[in-house]
Amino acid sequence: MSNPNTSSSGESHGSVSSYLIGFVLAVILTVLSFGVVMSHSLAPTGTLAVLSVLALVQVLVHLHYFLHMGGGSEARWNNIAFVFTVAFVSILIVGTVFVMANTSMNMMSR
Repeated sequence: MSNPNTSSSGESHGSVSSYLIGFVLAVILTVLSFGVVMSHSLAPTGTLAVLSVLALVQVLVHLHYFLHMGGGSEARWNNIAFVFTVAFVSILIVGTVFVMANTSMNMMSR
Protein backbone atom coordinates (compact mmCIF):
# COMPACT_ATOMS: atom_id res chain seq x y z
CA MET A 1 0.00 0.00 0.00
CA SER A 2 2.35 2.71 -1.21
CA ASN A 3 -0.34 5.33 -1.88
CA PRO A 4 -2.09 6.57 1.30
CA ASN A 5 -5.24 7.44 -0.70
CA THR A 6 -5.78 3.86 -1.82
CA SER A 7 -7.31 1.07 0.23
CA SER A 8 -6.14 -2.54 0.18
CA SER A 9 -8.67 -3.29 -2.56
CA GLY A 10 -7.23 -0.54 -4.80
CA GLU A 11 -10.13 1.90 -4.50
CA SER A 12 -9.24 5.58 -4.53
CA HIS A 13 -10.52 7.68 -1.66
CA GLY A 14 -9.85 11.13 -3.04
CA SER A 15 -7.18 13.69 -2.35
CA VAL A 16 -6.96 16.66 -0.06
CA SER A 17 -7.66 19.01 -2.97
CA SER A 18 -10.86 17.16 -3.94
CA TYR A 19 -12.05 17.25 -0.32
CA LEU A 20 -11.32 20.98 -0.15
CA ILE A 21 -13.19 21.59 -3.42
CA GLY A 22 -16.17 19.65 -2.06
CA PHE A 23 -16.04 21.52 1.24
CA VAL A 24 -15.88 24.93 -0.44
CA LEU A 25 -18.77 24.04 -2.76
CA ALA A 26 -20.85 22.78 0.17
CA VAL A 27 -20.20 25.97 2.15
CA ILE A 28 -21.07 28.15 -0.86
CA LEU A 29 -24.32 26.26 -1.45
CA THR A 30 -25.23 26.50 2.24
CA VAL A 31 -24.55 30.26 2.31
CA LEU A 32 -26.61 30.71 -0.87
CA SER A 33 -29.53 28.81 0.67
CA PHE A 34 -29.30 30.85 3.84
CA GLY A 35 -29.13 34.08 1.82
CA VAL A 36 -32.20 33.19 -0.25
CA VAL A 37 -34.26 32.52 2.87
CA MET A 38 -33.06 35.50 4.89
CA SER A 39 -33.35 38.07 2.09
CA HIS A 40 -37.07 37.40 1.44
CA SER A 41 -36.45 38.53 -2.13
CA LEU A 42 -38.54 35.77 -3.71
CA ALA A 43 -42.13 34.67 -3.38
CA PRO A 44 -42.62 31.60 -1.16
CA THR A 45 -42.97 29.30 -4.19
CA GLY A 46 -39.84 30.79 -5.75
CA THR A 47 -37.92 30.36 -2.51
CA LEU A 48 -39.03 26.74 -2.30
CA ALA A 49 -37.98 26.12 -5.90
CA VAL A 50 -34.55 27.71 -5.43
CA LEU A 51 -33.98 25.82 -2.17
CA SER A 52 -34.96 22.56 -3.85
CA VAL A 53 -32.48 23.11 -6.66
CA LEU A 54 -29.70 24.13 -4.26
CA ALA A 55 -30.44 21.09 -2.06
CA LEU A 56 -30.25 18.77 -5.07
CA VAL A 57 -26.94 20.30 -6.16
CA GLN A 58 -25.59 19.96 -2.63
CA VAL A 59 -26.58 16.29 -2.48
CA LEU A 60 -24.76 15.73 -5.77
CA VAL A 61 -21.67 17.54 -4.46
CA HIS A 62 -21.65 15.36 -1.34
CA LEU A 63 -22.13 12.18 -3.37
CA HIS A 64 -19.29 13.04 -5.73
CA TYR A 65 -16.69 14.63 -3.48
CA PHE A 66 -17.26 12.93 -0.12
CA LEU A 67 -18.87 9.56 -0.88
CA HIS A 68 -16.92 9.06 -4.15
CA MET A 69 -19.97 7.95 -6.11
CA GLY A 70 -18.45 8.60 -9.51
CA GLY A 71 -19.08 6.91 -12.81
CA GLY A 72 -15.97 4.72 -12.72
CA SER A 73 -16.09 0.96 -12.82
CA GLU A 74 -14.68 0.67 -9.28
CA ALA A 75 -17.71 2.50 -7.88
CA ARG A 76 -20.26 0.21 -9.54
CA TRP A 77 -21.25 -1.69 -6.39
CA ASN A 78 -21.43 1.53 -4.38
CA ASN A 79 -23.77 2.99 -6.99
CA ILE A 80 -25.95 -0.15 -7.03
CA ALA A 81 -26.19 -0.14 -3.24
CA PHE A 82 -27.04 3.56 -3.26
CA VAL A 83 -29.81 3.13 -5.86
CA PHE A 84 -31.25 0.21 -3.88
CA THR A 85 -31.18 2.26 -0.67
CA VAL A 86 -32.90 5.24 -2.32
CA ALA A 87 -35.57 2.96 -3.80
CA PHE A 88 -36.15 1.22 -0.47
CA VAL A 89 -36.40 4.46 1.51
CA SER A 90 -38.71 5.98 -1.13
CA ILE A 91 -41.06 2.98 -0.98
CA LEU A 92 -40.99 3.13 2.82
CA ILE A 93 -41.81 6.85 2.94
CA VAL A 94 -44.51 6.73 0.25
CA GLY A 95 -46.10 3.68 1.88
CA THR A 96 -46.08 5.32 5.29
CA VAL A 97 -47.65 8.52 3.97
CA PHE A 98 -50.28 6.47 2.10
CA VAL A 99 -51.21 4.43 5.19
CA MET A 100 -51.33 7.49 7.45
CA ALA A 101 -53.46 9.48 4.97
CA ASN A 102 -55.80 6.55 4.44
CA THR A 103 -56.13 5.99 8.20
CA SER A 104 -56.73 9.68 8.81
CA MET A 105 -59.40 9.83 6.14
CA ASN A 106 -61.20 6.74 7.45
CA MET A 107 -61.02 7.80 11.09
CA MET A 108 -62.18 11.37 10.46
CA SER A 109 -65.27 10.28 8.53
CA ARG A 110 -66.85 8.67 11.61
